[in-house]
Amino acid sequence: MEQNIESKLEFKSILTNFYNLNKKKIFLFIFILLVIIISIFFIKYNKDKKNILIAEKYIQAGVYLSLNKKDNAKILYEEIILSKNEFYSMLSLNIILEKNLISDKTKILSYFETLEKVVLDKNNADLIKLKKALFLIKESNIQNGKDLLNNLVKENSNLKNIAQEILKK
Repeated sequence: MEQNIESKLEFKSILTNFYNLNKKKIFLFIFILLVIIISIFFIKYNKDKKNILIAEKYIQAGVYLSLNKKDNAKILYEEIILSKNEFYSMLSLNIILEKNLISDKTKILSYFETLEKVVLDKNNADLIKLKKALFLIKESNIQNGKDLLNNLVKENSNLKNIAQEILKK
């Protein structure tokens, strides 16, 4: 019994000595830990807020498009693409292509390049390559389009069969 009390007192004194010797280091560690946690929450909050703003822009652009205000819609869709949001940028480029909002071929190709840098998912990256190939073929740049399709086939993409069908035509 006495031995148990002595070991508790000894442990307490060791802990007190450790605290007194490393007080600054302990407070610094706690401070850094709190700063990191707060920073993580702040970054997540800003990312969510930015995503909500981009979603609202996308909806607003759709409204402009339905009201036949194509110039306003085009401006918003371009802003969304340049924001480099992986989800809404792809959707915006799709709508620009479907509705022929931009006729400048080099501008559209630059948007494809922007998306290729942003998209991290392999399936989405392959989809962008396929759409770019189809766009190039449509714009009479058949060889570059076929090269992209051949790359999809060589990479054994999920879109390999579609690329092969297009190449057969």
